[in-house]
Amino acid sequence: MSVQHYENFPVASWLCPPALRPAVKAIYWFARTADDLADEGHASALERIAALEAYRYDLQSVARGHAPSPRWQGVFEPLTGVFRRHHLPLPLMEDLLDAFEQDLRQHRYHDRATLLGYCRRSANPIGRLLLHLYGVRDSLALERSDAICSALQLINFWQDLSVDLPRDRLYLPLEDCARYGLGVDQLMNRQDTGATRALIAEQVAWARQLMGEGAPLVHQLPGRAGWELRLVVQGGLRILDKIEAMDHATLRQRPRLRAWDVPVMLWRALRM
Repeated sequence: MSVQHYENFPVASWLCPPALRPAVKAIYWFARTADDLADEGHASALERIAALEAYRYDLQSVARGHAPSPRWQGVFEPLTGVFRRHHLPLPLMEDLLDAFEQDLRQHRYHDRATLLGYCRRSANPIGRLLLHLYGVRDSLALERSDAICSALQLINFWQDLSVDLPRDRLYLPLEDCARYGLGVDQLMNRQDTGATRALIAEQVAWARQLMGEGAPLVHQLPGRAGWELRLVVQGGLRILDKIEAMDHATLRQRPRLRAWDVPVMLWRALRM
């Protein structure tokens, strides 16, 4: 299973225990479909919000053990069995839907705290759901998972500035922008200057620090899960390397991982 739209979701690869792959895939398709409802096509914001509300109703229905409606049967039929077998925490699934709806209503964030509040709903539930499947419950592991997932979300933001800004989505904290003398109009026009690059460099350092705080989680997860997480962490850090290598000019272009980055990530994962 490859991940294209929902980039913060770890791949259900050969590293994932076979017994958990159906559950991971079911959660992935739930998140992927919600993402498409929020972002794909030509529907209005109000129509997207209405679709997400109907999607939420189906989620709540299957969580109570009822049969899914025909509209998203391919998503919710597998998820019904996952709820039954693994007792998934419904609030985490609903947090993801809250984040998708938030993206339709809010396109600016005043400071880092409010942006992390968005990450708490958009990214952190994925890590917590995976820890739930692996039976990891302790508070330190959850905190480290949140740090990794929030870092991945931030990295995706700084990677995708050239994509998000034309869609009127500005995730750079306005408080940080103001410290560099940058107004919203300058950023929305993607004016690549020394000030914008310095701002992005600071955001990159923030994401790297957050990833470092969560990285010890790789040693708390059993077997294959720990190795998969190593690659997830190193993938995020490699994107930060690429942003730094292009002198933080992500207002102009989007850095990508290439095939030749894989050996670097594998080597760094082995050294963790």
